[in-house]
Amino acid sequence: MPPSAAGDQAAVRQMLREVLVGREDPEGFFAMCVSVLGHQETRSQFLAIIKPLSTANIRLHSVLSALYQQYFSKPEDDELELALALSLLEMKDNPMPTPNQSPLQPGIRDDPSSVLLSSKPKSQGRTCTQPQDVHCRGKSALPVQSSSKSKENLPETKTHKGLHVESADHQSLGTSQDLRVPVSSASFSVPNATSKSDQMMQEGDVNPSEKPRRPKSRRQRRKAAAQQIVGLACSPSAPPPVLLWFRRDLRLCDNPALIRSLELGAPVIPVFIWCPEEEEGPGVTVAMGGACKYWLHQALSCFCASLEQIGSRLIFLKAGGEGNERRSSLHTLKTLVKETGAQTVLANALYEPWLKERDDVVLSALRKEGIDCEMFHSYCLRDPFSVSTEGVGLRGIGSVSHFMSCCRQNPGPAIGVPLDPPVSLPSPALWPQGVPMDSLDLARMPRRKDGTIIDWAANIRKSWDFSEDGAHARLEAFLHDGVYRYEKESGRADAPNTSSLSPYLHFGQLSPRWLLWDAKGARCRPPKFQRKLAWRDLAYWQLTLFPDLPWESLRPPYKALRWSTNRSHLKAWQKGKTGYPLVDAAMRQLWLTGWMNNYMRHVVASFLIAYLHLPWQEGYRWFQDTLVDADVAIDAMMWQNGGMCGLDHWNFVMHPIDAAMTCDPYGSYVRKWCPELAGLPDELIHKPWACPASMLRRAGVAFGQTYPERIVTDLEERRSKSLQDVALVRKQFQQYVDKRSGCDLVPLPKRLVSKTLGLSHRDGAVVTEGKEFLLPVITRMEFKHQLEDPDADAASNPYNAVLKGYVSRKRDETIAFLNERDFTASVMYEGAQRQERLERDRRRMEGLPPAPSPRGRARRTPTAKDKFSIVPGGAIASTN
Repeated sequence: MPPSAAGDQAAVRQMLREVLVGREDPEGFFAMCVSVLGHQETRSQFLAIIKPLSTANIRLHSVLSALYQQYFSKPEDDELELALALSLLEMKDNPMPTPNQSPLQPGIRDDPSSVLLSSKPKSQGRTCTQPQDVHCRGKSALPVQSSSKSKENLPETKTHKGLHVESADHQSLGTSQDLRVPVSSASFSVPNATSKSDQMMQEGDVNPSEKPRRPKSRRQRRKAAAQQIVGLACSPSAPPPVLLWFRRDLRLCDNPALIRSLELGAPVIPVFIWCPEEEEGPGVTVAMGGACKYWLHQALSCFCASLEQIGSRLIFLKAGGEGNERRSSLHTLKTLVKETGAQTVLANALYEPWLKERDDVVLSALRKEGIDCEMFHSYCLRDPFSVSTEGVGLRGIGSVSHFMSCCRQNPGPAIGVPLDPPVSLPSPALWPQGVPMDSLDLARMPRRKDGTIIDWAANIRKSWDFSEDGAHARLEAFLHDGVYRYEKESGRADAPNTSSLSPYLHFGQLSPRWLLWDAKGARCRPPKFQRKLAWRDLAYWQLTLFPDLPWESLRPPYKALRWSTNRSHLKAWQKGKTGYPLVDAAMRQLWLTGWMNNYMRHVVASFLIAYLHLPWQEGYRWFQDTLVDADVAIDAMMWQNGGMCGLDHWNFVMHPIDAAMTCDPYGSYVRKWCPELAGLPDELIHKPWACPASMLRRAGVAFGQTYPERIVTDLEERRSKSLQDVALVRKQFQQYVDKRSGCDLVPLPKRLVSKTLGLSHRDGAVVTEGKEFLLPVITRMEFKHQLEDPDADAASNPYNAVLKGYVSRKRDETIAFLNERDFTASVMYEGAQRQERLERDRRRMEGLPPAPSPRGRARRTPTAKDKFSIVPGGAIASTN
């Protein structure tokens, strides 16, 4: 075979791979074959080139065969016209004078093959990397739309703008789905004119450096793709199938493992294996609480529907084991491999230490049996096991600023461009036997003694859309509205200023990479919102360093704190019956909807720890059981910091009354979730005990009956007690307090010490058991001062950490401005008084009459709406 012919065939095979993964449409591939191989070579070799598809992808093979038959079944005159048209296209690089209209155009009108000849391969001049790196994203992953309107119920039609291969009786090949093959619109033009299709191709080329498209258009493209192309069953002689193991990546968009399964060109079997023992881990993690299980059940149901739209299905399995052997996903995967004959297992990685260990065991065991296994990074923006402190050091570890500095200094692989969803998924000839989704007991409801069901998730169903489309719709709504208020007003509980995307991120219905690209592409790009993704990655990094983060305090002295054991206080907090309206409203919202915003989580956590003296582990476990976005890493880090024992413990305490000035200044939030208080005025709704008896009667509020009494009344005293307990344990464990800075000392994990010292596990030079490596960490100034006088109360501490609420940051900035202006005015006033005294003394000494007294008054601005609008007057009365 001549070298040029071999090179042409290699180019054709490369383009065929592009078609297999959905980056090129069949029509463009056929057009490229005709233009590269020529008319005669295409007639003789095309069927041999596509023959492997008869077993790997019968749908694609049938489409290409239909195109081949349609093209080469034309009379000789038509073929001559098409050859001349092809020559005209090839002359575009060297244009020659031609008439204004090509004589070929009338003859091509009814020939659908002319559409193919005018198209260029989409993948020319564009490269794609492996799924774990940067992927191409854009129109190339979707079927090209026809510009002419097709009629759904007509038999096979031909037009000069597109080709529809559609069965009149809607018979399917191996499945119950219809087969539709849309073709891009195109037309011939004279050689020295630029065709419309060429312009569209140039504009459609993917440039990874460009900003991503708006999510609305992506959703429309996903829907169009799902409506037009579906997968077909493969023949019995197909290659071994691929097992696609879904866990917390229940999405079609930006799913590296899913795209990799398509690139292999084999049938794909999506599976979901439920093993609660593996999810829980070694300690008390409550990784899958009741609300999380319910969300997972609904998300799996929606994901099944998404897979069916692209011609596939999801197989549900329960983890099994032999005899007394513990149930495991590995045993189930081995059984499934034997049943299906699969030779490849693909999945997206998880980063909880116990799940990472499970995955390592699965990969090792399957590879020993000759099974190819791959894990892809997609759950976080940065792989937490790859984060390094090199060049940054350990000072400030635990803060998001330190973490971001580590990522900037040691960037690692590029985040890459999000992947568009596939339009079809090849299915096997025989599906393995699974179990019904209901048998997983993810949404099991308790029953009363009389047999009726307690549907505790009714409000959760009303509050959320559990689908992947619901995630993108919520993101779109936030980027069009709430994002503009997020930077300064995200703490407001009475307004939808937050994205509410956390449950979709947790279950992988929305990838963090997709979210980051859309946030950067929005008109308003709030750094605070993008910083939240860094907080998420920081939490997983901390969990990899400290696997016992969910149950063990990181700061040793704080393990000895004298926590309260009052179970009635804990029950009141959990049920939203503490007697403090803001806390009760937040806890009721949590129980009914499975969610509350970040500011309210801080409020209820501060109340539990600083005022009720209950251990942070109780709050962590309750959150894990009731939050639909319950994430072990994020919740453990937050509760450790709130419980004063995390790496970056909070330097603030939320007051249950004062905090309402920030998050619910007009009482709307409390009225929604505590309707029994709706009749109280704004200024007293957050402290109903201060209302006169007559006002309470008119509002229908009776303490102990319609609304609970306060479980604690002496907030300041209990806050002082909490500070004194901290000072006592820090004094008792002085070996964990740095004498020079007063900061707490935290033992570092051996893996972090080894990396910091430049040691490598491969070299065997790793820190072993023995001496602890202690690091000073961020410590609240309030604690440092309290150590000098452990018995002092909180009010006398100059670094009191209780936050004072404000209606809005704008109002707070106004107060600061007025204070600064008042200070300037006072300095000027003192200068004026001094001048007046000197003038008065001079007049007295010279025997002159006293100067007349100036008159002045405070003035109000024309737009006065509140007490902050009163400003100092221009004249001030003098003193005698």
